[in-house]
Amino acid sequence: MNTSAVAKLLGVSPSTIQRWVRQLGLQMERNELGHYLFKEGDIELLKQVQDQLSKGIILQDVTVHEGKTRKGTLKTIVSIDDNVTEKLLEKIEMLEKKLNGKADDVVSYQLLQHRREIEELQAEVKSLTERIEKLESKQNGSKKELPADNLLVFDTEKPVQKIKKKNILTSLFGF
Repeated sequence: MNTSAVAKLLGVSPSTIQRWVRQLGLQMERNELGHYLFKEGDIELLKQVQDQLSKGIILQDVTVHEGKTRKGTLKTIVSIDDNVTEKLLEKIEMLEKKLNGKADDVVSYQLLQHRREIEELQAEVKSLTERIEKLESKQNGSKKELPADNLLVFDTEKPVQKIKKKNILTSLFGF
């Protein structure tokens, strides 16, 4: 039987049958187009799945007891010469050493870059601290007006007040 016929027999959609087969890893035969072909044993297996699902068991917990044995093929293992294996292992070890060396180089470079950036930031902080101390000492030491070149930008500018203009139409009609 094909997927649609089995779905009608069980009262579910064809996509449900396909999902059960995929998620439960059921070994079903396929035709040359890749469509599932179900035999009597396969249909009984799907009925077991449906019964378990109707009892409230979720699909991941469904247990499947297949009566048929799976057919598989055994690939022959090609024997590799011990000398070739040793050479491969040596190459792998050499590549691992190179990779570790590159990783160490990258980390060292990054550490040096970060150290340089930290030193630059520390110098900037020191410079700003000295400047703030000078400004505070000048302000605390004398209450005289400071020359304009020593003032900070926000000290020299005065906020501009906006003059609110009313539109003639809004004042006449009260909008």
